[in-house]
Formats: sequence, structure tokens, C-alpha cells
Amino acid sequence: MTGSVPADFEEHRDPDSRMTDSRSVRPVTTGFARLARVHVLSAAADTCTTIALAGSLFFNLDPAAARPKVALYLLLTIAPFTVIGPLIGPLIDRLHGGRRAMVLVASIGRTLLVVLMIRHLDSLLLFPEAFGVLVLGKTYHVAKSAIVPGLVRDKADLVEANSKLVLLSGVGSALAAGPALLLSLAGSQWVLGFAIVILILLIGAAARLPKSSVAVQPIEVSERNDLRSSRIVLAASAMAVLRGMTGFTLFLVAFWLRGDGAATGWFGAMVAASAAGSLIGALAAPILRRFVQEEYLLGAVLTAASIVAFIAAFPSDRIAVVFYSLMIGFAAGLGKLSFDAIVQRDAPTANQGRSFAQFETRFQLTWVIGGLIPVIASNEILPMRAGLIILALVSGGAAFLYLGGLWALSRGRRTPSQLLGERLGSERRYKQAKNRIKSNVVTKSKKLFHS
Repeated sequence: MTGSVPADFEEHRDPDSRMTDSRSVRPVTTGFARLARVHVLSAAADTCTTIALAGSLFFNLDPAAARPKVALYLLLTIAPFTVIGPLIGPLIDRLHGGRRAMVLVASIGRTLLVVLMIRHLDSLLLFPEAFGVLVLGKTYHVAKSAIVPGLVRDKADLVEANSKLVLLSGVGSALAAGPALLLSLAGSQWVLGFAIVILILLIGAAARLPKSSVAVQPIEVSERNDLRSSRIVLAASAMAVLRGMTGFTLFLVAFWLRGDGAATGWFGAMVAASAAGSLIGALAAPILRRFVQEEYLLGAVLTAASIVAFIAAFPSDRIAVVFYSLMIGFAAGLGKLSFDAIVQRDAPTANQGRSFAQFETRFQLTWVIGGLIPVIASNEILPMRAGLIILALVSGGAAFLYLGGLWALSRGRRTPSQLLGERLGSERRYKQAKNRIKSNVVTKSKKLFHS
């Protein structure tokens, strides 16, 4: 199975929808429609949890006291994506309904943790519980990436399907934000109670997802070679940089606002701007792809993110940061859809469910690593202006390496990253050889002196 719908596509439909008579035809619910419901509910639950945390100890604790705890739990979130994911991911892919079970377990786990969060809103136990919700939410996204290719009728529909899910995510967040903000006036526990109701609905929706095996056969040589092609490696590296920038921006802004004494509404504005950017990227992707090749779209958003970061760095006020949050959301949203299209086009032999889950695991890992940097560095060491300049330089450097790599590949030359790696490697070998020669000279000199 390589991502197309299996012959027994009827299993993705409601059983009753197969029963028709001469008088009526019952509506058909496809597997993708069921996943769409799950995605809307998951996004709504995430929004409620974020709003609840904004009014809790999580953001009211002194930043200096919060940083070590946030850093610790961010480090702990790396484990599922570096150890557990690569070990059990292939096994889950082979199991019939394995990824469905993964979505279901993640939904149940999130529900239980949110129940505990209500009891610990003023306790330090809130930190591990909140980061547990974060890990399970990202686990859902990995599983979702594996499920989507098996629910579309044709590979050509995959990018459109992912674009629809991004839009539905925005719809779910928007629908939940209003009631959650009203409930937050009464207290964070009411917002978390609303989140529990949504999560219970999510569990029911997840239980109705179709069962299927993402990858029955182990990865073949042709599939591995396709996924390691130069264009896909370049695109994956560029997308990883974008995802790392997203995590970096979130925690940079959160601690900057907290240190600046800003109201929690400003943090909500940053999150809303990022979500709006993702929606705009999803809406723009189908239109832009008609005129611009996906590789150049990915390079363009990296370049645009660099320019906007430089512009925002010099006022570096809240309005400028909201604008940059919009840009990074747009870049990450459009970039991910462009990356999906590149893999779909350049790795035709790959099992797309398995490959997208593997890539998503790596991207989630880079998000966590990016978030760790501003958590570890205090506002004095890494002020907002410096953070934005770093983002501009990283994004600009990634754009140069990516677009330069595409130019080099089109002419059969080595990419800038390859040349840089060879240069660094040769310098390292030169230093090692120099040290060995120096050591030999010293040793021989001592022997001559003693003799």
C-alpha cells in the first residue's frame, strides 16, 4: 500500500451507508470525513487548554522560577520522538488499526491529564501534566500524518486533503476560542471543563476512524533511496528549520511577554496571529502552486520569514511581534503543504503513510529543540530584538542553502551545504593532522634531549 485507497474502500464508509433501496439513499461518511471531525475537535481542545494555561500558575509563576521547569519538561518531551517513536512506529504501522489506536490512546490520555490539571491549577504538578498534554497532542499529529494518505482516493488529492485539515484546524480553534474566553472570566477550571467535554467527543470520534494498516511490508531499498534523494533531503532540512523557528518563536514570545508584564491577552493575540497565518497559507497554497513550483514556494517563505524578522527586530514591540507571528504561521503552513507535495512527487514508490509519519516525528523534534533555546536563555541574555535577529539570520541562511542547493542540483554540481560540510571536514582533518605532527615533533624532541 503506497497511500492510495485499498480495494475494499467500502470499509471506510458507515456500514449502513451500503444499504440502499429504491426509495432512499443514505449519506456516505468517508474515512477522511471522520478524520476531519477528529481534527476539528483536537484543535478545539488544544485552544481551550492554551487559554486555560494563560490564566493559571503556568504563566503567573515568576519567569526565573518557571524556566528550569519548562526546560526540564521540554527535554522530557524529546524522548518520545527520539526513542519511542522510531522503535514502536514501524510496529504500529504494521498493525491493523495501529495508528487509529494511537489517536485513540492519545485522546484518552489528554482527557485524563486535563482532569488532573483542574485539580492542580495552583500546583507545580501542573507543569508535567501540561507537557504531557503537549506530547500527546504531538503524538496525534504524527499518527494523523500516517493516516491521511490511506484516506484519499488518489495521491494527487493528498496535498488538498492536508490543506483542508489545516483550514478545519483553524475553524475548530475559532469555534472554541469564543466560549473558552468567556469561561476564562469565571476561572481556568471552567475552561478546562469545557476542554474535557470536547475531548470526550474527540474520543468518540477517534473510535469511529477506519481501521487499516499503514505499512504491512518493511521499507524497501527503492523507497529508502527515493526518500534520501537530494531534493527531498534539502526540502526536509528546510522544513525542519521552519518547524524549529516556530518552537523558538513561541517560547521566546511567551517569556518576553511574561518578563514585560504584559496581559495574557497579548499571548493569546500571538497564538491567534500564528493560527491565522497557517490558515492563510492553507488557502494560498492551491493558488500559488498553479504558478510556482513547490521547491521555490518553500524557499520563498524562508526568505520572507527572514525579511519580516529583520523588519520586526528594530521596533521589536508587541505589534511588530504579532505581525511576525502571523508571518511564521504562514511560512510554516505553506511550507508544510509544499513539502508534502515534493515528497508525493519525488518519492512515488514510498509508502506515504509511513514516510510522512517519519518526517513528522523529526519535525516535532526540531520544534522542541527550537523551543529549548529561548527557555534556557534568560531575557537579559536573549532579548526579543536579539531573538528576532537570530530568527532572521537562521531563516535567511536556510533559504540560501536551500535555493542554492536547488540551483546546484539543476546543474549537476555539489550543493552549498555539501561544500560547507566538505570544507569543515577538511579543516577538521587539517587540524587533526597538525596536532599529530606537533605531538610527534615534541615527542621526538624530548627523546633527543634525553639521549
